[in-house]
Amino acid sequence: MTTQSAASMSGSGALAGLKVVDLTRILAGPYCTQMFGDHGAEVIKIEPPHGDDTRTWGPPFKDGQSAYFSGVNRNKRSLGLDLSSEAGRAVLFRLLEGADVLIENFKAGQMEKWDLGYEQTLKARFPKLIYAQITGYGSTGPMAGMPGFDAVAQVMSGLASINGAADGPPFRLGVPMSDIATGLYAGLAILMALQERARSGEGQKVEVSLLDCSVSLLHPHGANYLMSGDRPRRTGNAHPNISPYDMFSTKTTELFAAIGNDRQFRRFTAELGAPELADDPRFQSNADRVNNRDELRAALEPLLAEADGVALSEHLLAQGIPAGPVLEIPEVMDHPQIKAREMVVDQGAGRVIGTPIKMSRTPGDPRTPPPHFSEHARKVLEDAGYSGSEIAAMIDAGTVITADETEPT
Repeated sequence: MTTQSAASMSGSGALAGLKVVDLTRILAGPYCTQMFGDHGAEVIKIEPPHGDDTRTWGPPFKDGQSAYFSGVNRNKRSLGLDLSSEAGRAVLFRLLEGADVLIENFKAGQMEKWDLGYEQTLKARFPKLIYAQITGYGSTGPMAGMPGFDAVAQVMSGLASINGAADGPPFRLGVPMSDIATGLYAGLAILMALQERARSGEGQKVEVSLLDCSVSLLHPHGANYLMSGDRPRRTGNAHPNISPYDMFSTKTTELFAAIGNDRQFRRFTAELGAPELADDPRFQSNADRVNNRDELRAALEPLLAEADGVALSEHLLAQGIPAGPVLEIPEVMDHPQIKAREMVVDQGAGRVIGTPIKMSRTPGDPRTPPPHFSEHARKVLEDAGYSGSEIAAMIDAGTVITADETEPT
């Protein structure tokens, strides 16, 4: 097992020189810090003595790593540390001496129980530190301190209520959108705080929660309700404000047509051999088409039923008409556009999802694989100035847990 240095773990990306101490686990926090690592930041992932729970979330596993953990933890160094002990907290303080960002996603109040709260301890001791907190429900309100999970945030925010067939039950989104969105918001918040620090010279605390971020995703359903007072209903694949914006069956595949304006609708119906639909009083404007969506769908279905969905979607796109076939994951991973955009790249040990942020001078790079549990413990501590005897004493005391003592799942 190779132990990488801090220099090799950080690159020449846009965030090179930024040091992030990462206390997060599961998904929202690791998703955020992997993005930082991809773009050159040094990320030290501090894991509890049992490791990040997602190390066991599988199958599949490869080389002792779960796919779930591996997908959001590359470009990081791992240190197993017991923060419940005074000695463990002393190590954290040492690491924070050169850090720009601390990010954590414990339940609200947990850091205060360890005497590590921002206002309580860290603000005065590290005045330039950006402290990012991710929680389930925020640090205020009647649900503060309660544990949060993606699926619970989806159902409590209303996301599940608008997802699913019109005549069916609510559905959780197939991806953990609440966690992912929260991770993205956390990254944006940290960058905002770093930009402000460049002006003021002062750090600050930024906070995002799964529930808050999930509610922010309710567009346009939330805006529709707040304006009209009408309770949003599930519409399946159809859009509540646009028509036709829906999935249709073809001879070869399901095809999604996303017709956003009257001009596109006229071109769409012409390509389908039914230009007269654009002049039908029921379908002349988008509002007309929304109010008569069932009649419009009934008119379009037979026109699409015998088409080659893949060929038709390519033709429609070439004509400036938004449409696409429904691809399954294996097809996506081998799609020429995905390959051209380097959204699936070979990391040596296997293929991984690339970074969607493309920068001309400082591109992101999935340069190092996800770490095994506490793989970099000794090197991280050496870089922080600890001697060999001090490191050995911390390992013997159980303050630091090394990869040698806890085998990967």
